[in-house]
Amino acid sequence: MLHLIGIIISLFLSVILFTKKGKSQADVILSVWLFFIGAHLSVFYIHLTGQYVKFPYFLGFEIPLPLIHGPFLYLYTRSLTSQNNRREHWAIHFVPLIMAAGLLYRFFILSYDKKIGVYINSGAGFENVMRWIYLATLLSGVMYVILSLSLLRKYAAYIANQFSDLERINLNWLRYLILGIGITWISVFFANDILTFTIIDLFILFLGYFGVKQVGVFTNRNITNQTINEKIDEAAVANATEKIKYQKSPADETLLLKIHHDLEVLMQGEKLYKDPDLNLDELAQRLNVNANILSQVINAIENKNFFDYINEQRIAEFIEISVLPENRKFTFLALAYEVGFNSKTSFNRNFKSITGQTPTMYLKEQKIQLK
Repeated sequence: MLHLIGIIISLFLSVILFTKKGKSQADVILSVWLFFIGAHLSVFYIHLTGQYVKFPYFLGFEIPLPLIHGPFLYLYTRSLTSQNNRREHWAIHFVPLIMAAGLLYRFFILSYDKKIGVYINSGAGFENVMRWIYLATLLSGVMYVILSLSLLRKYAAYIANQFSDLERINLNWLRYLILGIGITWISVFFANDILTFTIIDLFILFLGYFGVKQVGVFTNRNITNQTINEKIDEAAVANATEKIKYQKSPADETLLLKIHHDLEVLMQGEKLYKDPDLNLDELAQRLNVNANILSQVINAIENKNFFDYINEQRIAEFIEISVLPENRKFTFLALAYEVGFNSKTSFNRNFKSITGQTPTMYLKEQKIQLK
């Protein structure tokens, strides 16, 4: 029953994504991937229930299908994090799938009775082929999970160097997706097919619930996410996360120090960190410098990324104004909004990360009374 539910939900989600208004490239990739997941679950269900005798024309198709999931995970992650590489064509990732199907050519041209006989005899005559496909499947799964995690890590580093508020940039969907696929591949190593496909069924249920309820992947994209994605070009993520070799930078030490001085003057004078939507590009424009150079200045001299730099300024401002008598009529959350935070969660997390204490603990220790 669980397998049937997994099949129905995966195909249903695929249709929802494919008919979604304003769908992105990532939506199309996920839609096609969910269709193939449903197809994979279907042929496994036919095999599990012994109905392959009634549907012998499906036999063999489930064998190379595991090689399709790693590439789809990678392509979806790459598209969702705006890390498309024009030099790398998507089709190259499906070459192992095509090669595996080619190795099974002798099986596919067999008569239906002979195909059924091979299945009844546990793959007799095709042991070596199955062994090679199994090894390729394991290698593909591990490799693509690692590649997808690498893309996610680069993207997380990039947005931390671009935005001062990450509340509206939710990476949990991708984290859970990659984690779920990783758990599935672990089960391929250590469990039997029934347990592996049960995990896939549960994973599909989770994707449906989490995607609809929390992330909105299967609903229309909101304006905030569109705005953020429009700020990201294909080369920016990779370039921003490469290790910077400052001694080879066109901006010498004197220039870096001058830009840093101008940055400090601007931040102290105009307190731009009070803008909750402040980002690196806007700050660079105010300083009339290149955004990549400004990022280099903050990373090299402040030894932190843009996100941490701005939020440390906000916390310092909060601490400074919280002791003023005229502010005792306000709540600490009102003061948090005043210095640039736009949510209680963001303020509490950053305050504890920077000071090692919660705001309540700090105010109590400093004997600061707020409303």
